[in-house]
Amino acid sequence: MAIPDRRVKRFIEDRDTRVSVGLDLPIARQPGNQGGYFATTKTTMDAIKNDIRLLLTTERGERLFQPFLGVNIRRFLFEQITDDTAIEIENDIVDTFQTWLPFVELRDIDVDLGDQDRNKISINITFNIRSAPTELQSVGVVLE
Repeated sequence: MAIPDRRVKRFIEDRDTRVSVGLDLPIARQPGNQGGYFATTKTTMDAIKNDIRLLLTTERGERLFQPFLGVNIRRFLFEQITDDTAIEIENDIVDTFQTWLPFVELRDIDVDLGDQDRNKISINITFNIRSAPTELQSVGVVLE
């Protein structure tokens, strides 16, 4: 029988508290100027959550020299909502993650189209990293 690994800091970068993994979002000045000017993430999971938020809020074609980076979710904000809209959004997210974040395994994608009069789409993604399949995390994004 397999023994699950229940250590809190599973990744090599996470073991050294002096090492930063990525920039924390929103980008802001780090108080005290400890280890750099901008606030940073200290764990791999926090960096991946920021990557997922950025990928979901970036519109395809918005980034110079990377025209296929992002997800086309904003185009649904002012469209007529049908039963297939949530399925189209989920399929677009799955295809984008396979291309740009292949190390992330999507477990659940919850698309809440909510009140159509308010033009708001809420997305909640439950995921894990392929190298740590037992560690589930969740990220939520609201587009208005």
